[in-house]
Amino acid sequence: MTDKRAPQSYANTKNGYFGTYGGTFIPEILAPAFEQLRCQFQAIKEDPSFWNTYSAILAEYSGRPTPLTFADRLTAHFGRARIYIKREDLNHTGAHKLNNALGQALLAKRMGKTRIIAETGAGQHGVATATVAAKLGLKATIYMGREDMERQYANVFWMKRLGAEVAPVEYGSQTLKDAINETLRDWAASFETTHYVLGTASGAHPFPSLVAYFQSIIGIEVKDQLRRAEGCLPNRVYACVGGGSNALGVFQAFTEDRSVELIGVEAGGKGPASGKHAARIAYGEGTLGVAQGYRTMFLQNGDGQMNDTYSVAAGLDYVGVSPILADLAEQGRVRFVAATDDEVLSALQLVMQTEGLIPALESTHAFAGAFREMEATSPTDRVIINMSGRGDKDIFNIAEGLRDEEWRAFIRRKHEQFSEPN
Repeated sequence: MTDKRAPQSYANTKNGYFGTYGGTFIPEILAPAFEQLRCQFQAIKEDPSFWNTYSAILAEYSGRPTPLTFADRLTAHFGRARIYIKREDLNHTGAHKLNNALGQALLAKRMGKTRIIAETGAGQHGVATATVAAKLGLKATIYMGREDMERQYANVFWMKRLGAEVAPVEYGSQTLKDAINETLRDWAASFETTHYVLGTASGAHPFPSLVAYFQSIIGIEVKDQLRRAEGCLPNRVYACVGGGSNALGVFQAFTEDRSVELIGVEAGGKGPASGKHAARIAYGEGTLGVAQGYRTMFLQNGDGQMNDTYSVAAGLDYVGVSPILADLAEQGRVRFVAATDDEVLSALQLVMQTEGLIPALESTHAFAGAFREMEATSPTDRVIINMSGRGDKDIFNIAEGLRDEEWRAFIRRKHEQFSEPN
């Protein structure tokens, strides 16, 4: 396990702004909770023992560092850049989400909280939060949109088995943005005993910096691993972008290395003309607004009402984007593209059949974005793709997207078995 401390560039914002993005737009009742969180966040940044404890638990409990795998068959398939895959799918619970959930749960205990709450879309953050709650002896409630519960019921099952309460959100689009709203309502009424483990690098200050701080472990490892493997920096780094936690996790180690191009891949859904996507920046449809405690680029109408979003990947089905990433995009430091559902399903099959890996649908957006641009690379280039999670949770969605008739027949048989009287 590396003993390097987390990068400080995004953690040290004084007012919670990154350029014109960020801030703290919260109801007065939550002001004491945010003030306590800001003070405690500053304290742990100045306390090396906290980071050392965090790193040690990640190593002993979660299995970090996760590997950086050379994709030899994908590299041969394209005949261009040497492709490396950062294997966050091998992190405990199957995604990068545990990094942040563990860090915030440790912070909650430091603050004397006995309960943690969280929102989740794809369910990976919910599972990670339920897992660390069980590990550290905390009560947990997870808010999840009813639509996402249907899409990701396997994760709902595991959250409940881990001892967490899963609270369905049954208004609005019944997806991630609604789950965030409901979690904030809970926190407003319970913050004296409860900490909100926000799952992505968005929301009011200090959450974007806090989540980026804990996820920075990804990029710290990648930089060291590629230097040992190739003796150089990568030419390009690709990551999917919903709220932005896995992207910032891998990007922030390289933001000062101007030779490294950073590419965020948003959910293109059914395409730019369809209105069914979650591409805030890549399609140029996001506009500056304030919602859920912060200012960033949102998909919204002319009256500032949030639009419904869509993605085959529940974890990318979000109306806003991290204020840190919005600022990096405005600076030209991160380039945004979008991958459609069709491109994602095609990329998924290629990755499975060449590398024997099953990336989550969210992570597969990063693969799809990289594959589309592979012709523009050369054999001397090195490309990193952050595989932020594994695809076990997506088996129903993948089978449906691929129109797998054998799977449909299996589901019918299981339905008939469950319908039979005991």
